[in-house]
Amino acid sequence: MPKKQKRVFLALGWYDYRLHQGIEKYAQEHGWHLYSNYTRERVIPWGWQGDGILAWLGAGDDLAEFVKSANVPTVDFSFRRPQLKYPRVLEDHAHAAKLVADHFLTRGFTNFCFYSDADNWSYEERGIGFVKALGETGHNCAWLRWLESSSYATGRQEWQRKRKWLATQMKQAVKPLAVFAANDQQALDVLESCESVGIKIPEEVAIVGTESCLLAPDVMPTPLSSVDTNLEVLGYRGAELLDQLMNGAKAPTEPLRVPAAAVIVRKSSDILTIKHQGVARSLRHIWEHGHEPICIKDLVSVAAMSRRGLHKAFLEHLGRTPGQELQRVRIERAKKFLSKTNQKVETIAHDCGYQSINSFCVAFKRATGMSAKKFRERMRR
Repeated sequence: MPKKQKRVFLALGWYDYRLHQGIEKYAQEHGWHLYSNYTRERVIPWGWQGDGILAWLGAGDDLAEFVKSANVPTVDFSFRRPQLKYPRVLEDHAHAAKLVADHFLTRGFTNFCFYSDADNWSYEERGIGFVKALGETGHNCAWLRWLESSSYATGRQEWQRKRKWLATQMKQAVKPLAVFAANDQQALDVLESCESVGIKIPEEVAIVGTESCLLAPDVMPTPLSSVDTNLEVLGYRGAELLDQLMNGAKAPTEPLRVPAAAVIVRKSSDILTIKHQGVARSLRHIWEHGHEPICIKDLVSVAAMSRRGLHKAFLEHLGRTPGQELQRVRIERAKKFLSKTNQKVETIAHDCGYQSINSFCVAFKRATGMSAKKFRERMRR
């Protein structure tokens, strides 16, 4: 007899096409029938019968009630309703925050701020992760919460009052300031508030958002940097877990976390605030030529300094050596190739500046704790 086709309902109270693409990819590979009409029409099909549910249970008690009443294996992509004990596949918000912290630290920032405008579990995790990542390097980070401000208002006044309050906060902040916003729309709020009072972006305030969800960001007067949170992989991993549950596997006791892919660097944060000219020249050279077979001797030449002097200056201004920064840039480039392409590891090693596959494999495992092959499998499962 032919194998029964699994019927899976998408109860996604929050939409992103990349999440759908990940789910669709898994469904095509495993012959699922997807019922996704709720995403378009927002009409709950009471009485639906199937084999499993992929949910994003945010706002809307009726959707959560429907999922509970269906009584089938379910995976939730949200932690909005922790009282519902469903297995979960979630973004690794702490990992995304660390990527942003590293991005700002590499550019020499010493003043930091996290901005959020609502009470949301994902914003809290991003903020806590950002503060922690900076704290581990000896830096403090302010947290601006619109909900706790004396200017807070709802209704028709909210948008204007929030922008005015943000502009005041940015004017009063010590600069240059690095701002990580809880999502891209809030990053846009910070950007436009700064521009309204003549604050230069990124010279005075550098900004990074997250979710990479703005439409046509590269044609903005000041394109916003953002974090690619790997939503397609999130969708695929969620579908994979649901398949295991429908096949009788035991549910994991803790949420599965999907690490962010990368910081997409655009004009809003693409600046060096390091005053040391030798370090700044070397950093630029690493960022622009790190994929080539350059070495420390090249960096010493670009900086017009002694090897020992450059080493000491890097430690003072960045907390790591020139060699460590060169390795970091190359490994991050390799991660992108491993995640997004089907290139052979040998080709990736060469395109990231390594002169041999062996030196690349040793460096990659030392940096990530796993082989390049295992990393690719993990990111593209």
